[in-house]
Amino acid sequence: MFIDRAAELAFLNDVITREHPGPGQFVMLYGRRRVGKTALLRAWAEQSGLPFTYWVAEKDPAPLQRRKLFAELLQSLGTVLPVPAFESWAELWRGVAQLTAGRRHLLILDELPYAAEADPAMLSSLQHAWDQLFQRSQTVIVICGSHVRTMELLLGRQSPLFGRMTGQWHLLPLAFGTLREFLPRWSPEEQVAAYAIVGGIPAYLSWLNPRQSLTTNIKHVMLAPGSLVLAEAAFLLQDEVREPRPYLAVLQALGNGHHTLKEIANASMIATAHLSFYLSQLQELRLVERRLPATLTQAEQRRSRMGRYHLSDPFLRFYFRFLAPAAAAGNLSYRSERVLPGIQSGLRAFVGGSAWEELARQWADRPAAADTLGFLPQAVGSHWSRKVQVDVVAVDWQNRQLLLGECKWTADPVDRKVVRELIEQKTPLVLADMEASAGDWSIRHALFARAGATEAARETLAAHGGLLVDLDQLYDDLGAEHGSPA
Repeated sequence: MFIDRAAELAFLNDVITREHPGPGQFVMLYGRRRVGKTALLRAWAEQSGLPFTYWVAEKDPAPLQRRKLFAELLQSLGTVLPVPAFESWAELWRGVAQLTAGRRHLLILDELPYAAEADPAMLSSLQHAWDQLFQRSQTVIVICGSHVRTMELLLGRQSPLFGRMTGQWHLLPLAFGTLREFLPRWSPEEQVAAYAIVGGIPAYLSWLNPRQSLTTNIKHVMLAPGSLVLAEAAFLLQDEVREPRPYLAVLQALGNGHHTLKEIANASMIATAHLSFYLSQLQELRLVERRLPATLTQAEQRRSRMGRYHLSDPFLRFYFRFLAPAAAAGNLSYRSERVLPGIQSGLRAFVGGSAWEELARQWADRPAAADTLGFLPQAVGSHWSRKVQVDVVAVDWQNRQLLLGECKWTADPVDRKVVRELIEQKTPLVLADMEASAGDWSIRHALFARAGATEAARETLAAHGGLLVDLDQLYDDLGAEHGSPA
């Protein structure tokens, strides 16, 4: 199923029509595994109406890679010729240039790092081929890869390809608003829960059967004997690191709610001196992120020690919170019976503390939200200190405007106590942490409540000019942001 990606398709379609600095174009598209790169590039190539060659590098010797690439090219052109045994990548590129000369052709080179690993001269050869053969041709070259760290190094000064790219795109997970297209029969509550479990990764969303309930999917898809879901965490690491065990220990610590360096070190049994290395690697892989309070200025963030580490991927959060014990269970026949009750009892708190808070911050960060907030935030996140924690914070430093929001995923309307605590207790503590006074800032409050609020809570919020965003409004607003029907 190919859904959304309108901005990405617009970018790629623009590449086809460019004549500058071209006419040849050299584009990089990259992103983490499972994010949908292959589906996007194939859909684009097929919709373009142009001849295209799609080649995926494998862990083969370089001569075999060259043979397979040229065979794909011949097949895409409908040309019946014997496939030569190219002695070098330079010979291969000359053969490609001869066959595609004078016509617009899309040459898509997927999982390029595998080719570079097999022959370190491959990238230099591609650079020379671009400079001498393709830059002034009608060829559009797209290189693609799942090794995010490796792909970003190709843009650096030390790379042979430095300065050659005419475009680049980091493919990110799909937005929450697209889940209704994957799961059209599911309620907004179930879609939020699905977002907490698998996020916006298309491959993960395709695991879910939209004709069955969320609980049935967890039991019969995720916890089924032989399920690929339970092997996914190790799979994400196996091609990226040599020894995955310490990385998995760090991810498990984060999944269990340990977020400071000291907490992670204690939980993972990895010395703090070594822990920074593993966290740095996991950040480069986009599996972990370091967060800082949104109430810190840029100068304060550079020297702050308040950073907390979090799993950036929703599926990994769910996996290490609930599924890791099942993955390690020896008796597969009792896996779901042992694990499912724990998921059912802990899922509501998990959804509220992960997806619901994240979606509330996304709501505040929408361009359209500026009309509701009365200002355009320069930073959106949360706030924490030893004294206070606030789920949603949006800051306009230039005009000294501040939004403080509380998130509640309860099935019942939120009462007035929560609103009063936010306004009367938490707000002064946040301002004290910012070393500011109420007179220095224009402050708005917001309550993001799944089931709304009681009449008394609404009255208190309205008296202070606050906002109430329930599930229906958030669902509609985030859907409209991405052109999805409500």
